[in-house]
Amino acid sequence: SQYSAVDTNPLSVYIMQPVWNKIIKIVPLWIAPNLLTFSGFVMILFNYFLISFYDWDYTASGSSPGLVPTWVWLFSAFTTFCAYALDSIDGKHARRTQSSSPLGELFDHGLDSWATSIFVLSFFSVCSRDNGKTGVSVYTMYIYLSIVLFNFMCSHWEKYNTGVLFLPWGYDISQVVLIAAYLLTSAVGVEVWQKPLLLGYYITDILVILLIGFSLFLSFPQTLYNIHRAHLKKTLKNDSLYEGLLPLVSPLLLFVLLTVWVVLSPSNILAKQPRLFLWMVGVAFSNVICKVIICQMSGTQPELFHWFLFPLALVVYGAISGLLGWMEEAVLAVFTALVTAAHVHYGVCVGRQLSEHLNIYIFSLKKCVQE
Repeated sequence: SQYSAVDTNPLSVYIMQPVWNKIIKIVPLWIAPNLLTFSGFVMILFNYFLISFYDWDYTASGSSPGLVPTWVWLFSAFTTFCAYALDSIDGKHARRTQSSSPLGELFDHGLDSWATSIFVLSFFSVCSRDNGKTGVSVYTMYIYLSIVLFNFMCSHWEKYNTGVLFLPWGYDISQVVLIAAYLLTSAVGVEVWQKPLLLGYYITDILVILLIGFSLFLSFPQTLYNIHRAHLKKTLKNDSLYEGLLPLVSPLLLFVLLTVWVVLSPSNILAKQPRLFLWMVGVAFSNVICKVIICQMSGTQPELFHWFLFPLALVVYGAISGLLGWMEEAVLAVFTALVTAAHVHYGVCVGRQLSEHLNIYIFSLKKCVQE
C-alpha cells in the first residue's frame, strides 16, 4: 500500500522541517535511508545503557548532588537530538534517493515503536524515583509509560482503519521537551527537579499533567474524529466494527495483564525492579504493535490474541498466586531477556524476508542480484 502521512503540527511545519531540509543536504546520496533510521536507534539504545550504568534503580538523581556525571546529560541531549533528526530525515532521504519501500516504512515505524519506550525510560533518570521528599513514584512511571505507548498505538490503529498516518503533535513536542530537560539538568544540576516550580507543583507534575491532558483531550479525540470522518466519506479500510477494533484487543489485554502483575505482585515487583519491568513493558508493546503495523501495510487481519499474551499470562498467574515466591525477580529477569531476544529475532526475520521479497538490501542502496 502507498505510504501517506499528514503532519499538521506548527512546531514541526514551521520550525523543525526547515532545519531538517538543511541537514538533509549534508547526507551523502550513497547512504541507505535505513542506515540513518538504525543509527538513530542505536544512539538511543547506547544512551539508555549508559544512563542505566550510572542509575540502575532510578535513585541517582534523588541524591544531591546527583550521582550521574554532567557529561552524561549533555550526551543524552546530543543523542536525543541526533535520533530525532535522523528519524525525521530518513523518509526525505528515501525520496531523494528514490529508494522508498515498504521495508523502509516498516523499519522506521518498527524501531519507533521500541524507541518510544526507551525515550521515556531514559527520561525517568532525570527526575528520579520517589524517595519520600522528591521524585516520581514507580507507579506514576508505569502510568506515564502506558499513556505514551497508548498514544503511539492510537496513531497506528488509526492508520490501520483510515490508511493515513496522522503524525501525533506530541511527537515533536516531546522530543524538544526531552532535549531541553537534559540540557537544563546538565546546566543547573538535578536539583532543579527537586524544587517546586509553580504553586507547589514540581516540573515533573506539570509534565505528567500536560501529557495526560494532551493524550485524553487532543490525541485520542483526534484519532476518533479522523476515523469517524473516514467513515462518513466511506474511505474506511474495514467494513465491520469487529475488524476495525481487532488491533486493539492484544495491546489492551497486554496492558491488563501487566497492570494486574504490578498491582497484585506479592514482592511488589515494580518497586523492586523498575528498570527491568518497564523495559519488558516497552519490548512487549513494541512486538504487539509491529504485528499491527505489518497487518496494516499488507492489508491483512491481525490475530485476535498475540502469542506473547500466553506466556505472560502464565508468568503473571505464577507471580500473583504466590507460586513463584522468592523467585519472582529471577523469573522477571529471565522472561525479560527471552522477550527481548524474541523481539530482536522477529525484527531480523521480517527484515530479511522483506529484503528478499523486494529484492533490496536493508543497509545498502545497491540492488540484489537475481540468481
